[in-house]
Amino acid sequence: MYSISKKIKLIRQAALAKNHFSNDEIISAAVTQFTCSDCGQENSIEIFPYQSGFPIFQIYNEDKVLSRNELLENKIVTETSRRISYLGELTVNDLPTLYFGTDCQNCHSKYFCVFSYGEWQPGLTLLNISGVWKYEELE
Repeated sequence: MYSISKKIKLIRQAALAKNHFSNDEIISAAVTQFTCSDCGQENSIEIFPYQSGFPIFQIYNEDKVLSRNELLENKIVTETSRRISYLGELTVNDLPTLYFGTDCQNCHSKYFCVFSYGEWQPGLTLLNISGVWKYEELE
């Protein structure tokens, strides 16, 4: 799990085994798998609440990694509702949104994962993975 700081190009979205977790499913970690689109390897992802990921703002700030439009066009995020604009311009399901980079365990292709985590309503905590995308660095 790493941050991404160089400009990237999204190639394709990977197949994800599960993308929605709630309450007890995320007490220690949310665990799912994605399939590498190059070699077919099934790769595991573990997301630990309040420990995993980096703010999505780092990706679209000054278009350093991806532009705001690329994130919206690829349906990675949506514009945040005005009532909670303090979370940033772009979120997944109006919850705090994070990302991380990961690699295929077999062929080492690079992947970009975006997820949100937070209390949706009292007593309901959600972790939603927007998706996992293969990417290439442009520089």
